[in-house]
Amino acid sequence: MSEQPSPPPPYSPDDRGLEEIPSVEVISRAAVMLLSAGAERLGLADADPENSPHRDLDEARRLITALAGLVTASAEYLGLHAGPLRDGLQSLQKAFREASVVPDPPGQGPGEKYTGPVH
Repeated sequence: MSEQPSPPPPYSPDDRGLEEIPSVEVISRAAVMLLSAGAERLGLADADPENSPHRDLDEARRLITALAGLVTASAEYLGLHAGPLRDGLQSLQKAFREASVVPDPPGQGPGEKYTGPVH
């Protein structure tokens, strides 16, 4: 009895090699991952962010700062994607400020050295 090999899975965009993916897509994917991870670390995915088991403001600070650097450095290449990513970044920065027991001074919050003060 011989086993038939299973057919290959259907094509997905992730099957492409990095050399085939446009730079704007690579940058956007990285930004969305940082945005999502930052939101998770702020506890925003849970009904009660303050008591979220995933909440970790130190980790959130790092992710938000990395996102700010990426979005700021690549804004000219992102075209229509830049605006929504900047909006998402600003939302995370504001959520971080609200979550902090002792908020950072204006201009010193996560990523603000790249984006300017967020109020």
